[in-house]
Amino acid sequence: MDEDNSHTNVVPGSDEELDTANVRGYDFRGEFDFHDMLDSYATTGFQATQLAEAIDIAERMQEADATIYLTFTSNIISSGLRETVAYLVREGYVDVLITTSGSLTEDVIKTAKPFKMGKWDADEASLRERGINRLGNLFVPSDRYVWLEEYMYDFFDDFFAEEKVRTPTSFARELGDTLDDEDSVLKQATDNDVPVYCPALTDSEVGNFLYYYRQGYDSEVGIEILDDYDSLIEDGLLAEATGLIAVGDGVPKHHAIMTNLFRGGADYVVYISTGMEGDGSLSGAPPNEAVSWGKIKEKQTNYTQVEAEATLVFPLLVAEAFKQ
Repeated sequence: MDEDNSHTNVVPGSDEELDTANVRGYDFRGEFDFHDMLDSYATTGFQATQLAEAIDIAERMQEADATIYLTFTSNIISSGLRETVAYLVREGYVDVLITTSGSLTEDVIKTAKPFKMGKWDADEASLRERGINRLGNLFVPSDRYVWLEEYMYDFFDDFFAEEKVRTPTSFARELGDTLDDEDSVLKQATDNDVPVYCPALTDSEVGNFLYYYRQGYDSEVGIEILDDYDSLIEDGLLAEATGLIAVGDGVPKHHAIMTNLFRGGADYVVYISTGMEGDGSLSGAPPNEAVSWGKIKEKQTNYTQVEAEATLVFPLLVAEAFKQ
């Protein structure tokens, strides 16, 4: 092989001068500045740059006075991110919450009985014998659910007293009205008139307790979800602009983008997700796939995805795009 050709294969060279920013991270010399460090994420690369894009889009949502949807799965409330979500609602930064049923049950439990730090590599059989449930490296003693069942039965009596068929949003609103904890997402949502949509309301202990309540106390009670779907679509149609921050995937994320389809797509979108695209499921679908469905508007800079675990990056997003 010709030596010159061989060298070209190894070091092809280029005459093109790129006009993009230089890759450069935060300079820790001198006095530390948290804001400057997050600014440096824009040129750090990889997921740090994705987070910088997410911060920029979240800021632009607010500048556009967009109706902001915050969607999240129940593990967000299981973790210490519960306080972060409650902050966003309390301060008026979000207008709509969409979540799973576990978020509601765990938010209620935490108003009276905290979850405890545990460890990933626990002896599962021993935990079962001790009545301790494991959520990752969090422990939840079973007595929390015993307490919750009694609390919910008392709530059901009042909730269904005058109307036998209710909606998930009315369920969340009236449940939040019973709570006395400033860190409760449901309480803050009720106090600040932020609707909490939970299309899969039966998919947790709430569903179990509703089943037993209807079997044993009142066979006529029920939950109607279509009225909530109507409201979510119609309110979106009235919004001049919409923004979506999806923390995790599944039903909450899709409920937000699906109902935004009716208005021609969401205007600003941030996903925080560890879902993989390769299996073709909605949970791993990136924002540009939603563009093909018309669920997100087609603009070059209105959406991004941070491929990272939420407890690591969501507080940073909130700190810089909202608190800062």
